[in-house]
Amino acid sequence: MSTNRTSGDVTIVDVAREAGVSYATVSRVINNKGYINPETREKVLRAVTKLGYVVNQQARSLAGGRSQVVGLLVRDLGTSYIGEIIHGIDEELANASYDLMLYTTHRRKTRESTYVATLTQGLADGLLLVLPREPGAYIETLRRRGFPYVLIDHQGIDEAGPSVGATNRQGGYDATRYLIELGHRRIGFITGSLDLGCSIDRMAGYHAALTEFGLPVDPALIREGDFMQPAGYTGARDLLALQQRPTAIFASNDVSAFGVMEAVRDCGLRIPEDISIVSFDDIPQASHVNPPLTTVRQPLEQMGRVATRMLLETIADRQRPAARVELPTELVIRASCRPIATASF
Repeated sequence: MSTNRTSGDVTIVDVAREAGVSYATVSRVINNKGYINPETREKVLRAVTKLGYVVNQQARSLAGGRSQVVGLLVRDLGTSYIGEIIHGIDEELANASYDLMLYTTHRRKTRESTYVATLTQGLADGLLLVLPREPGAYIETLRRRGFPYVLIDHQGIDEAGPSVGATNRQGGYDATRYLIELGHRRIGFITGSLDLGCSIDRMAGYHAALTEFGLPVDPALIREGDFMQPAGYTGARDLLALQQRPTAIFASNDVSAFGVMEAVRDCGLRIPEDISIVSFDDIPQASHVNPPLTTVRQPLEQMGRVATRMLLETIADRQRPAARVELPTELVIRASCRPIATASF
């Protein structure tokens, strides 16, 4: 009498028996190690498929090997910002024959520590963390254990740790200076999440440009946002309701800028004739809205690639010194801004 076996019951020995090869050969095929005759490789892969064999990554890791998996922790999957970074990560991992294990926190800080603890228990060889909300709760543990990790687009914490970001302060400065050079003097600003270093840096760039050109930093022109469209809409409505409204608004990312554009239209105003808008990120949608959005481009896909390479190098050499990389931003001028009457400085 035959019995049905689940994929979890199938072992490497079963695969070797089915393929008529040694289990060492099966191991080399699964781990992509060493030269294997193409016909032999095909036999092994057919046996894997037939039996439904699934590699036990945790068992492999506990046995002293590597899981060939990298964990990725993100806040959500709702924006092209995350998608562009993941694309770069995925390409680099595929080139290195690594798999990706993705966790989303849905912006709940308590989930971060839980997911990090899970991934570091043999499930992954290293971690990539995109805009983590509360890394201080577990970074010291990762560092003490020597567990490889890289922060992506998060400044202001773990100054000694490995990270990849962009020149957020310079980008904030460039966007604000551009508006000033167009003649704008009352420039509204909608922040990102102020618990994130990138948000603080963009606001610092806004402040620096105003100060350099002798303009006041007016708290009445600043609204707190969270990088999401509804907060961009609400912040813009508040700014446009001021008795002396701004002539331009700088939103801290493209997604919140889409909310700003909606608010401007709901107030019966035109872009850029009545209000100029500039933002940050240059996600694909930024060039397709009407009018196309002037924005600070940060190289999101490249950030994912660089962070992944850095992580894989650290996995291969745990003694590798931590590096902090800042990739350059670039102001991309489109049709959402226009000059107004200039003033002398």
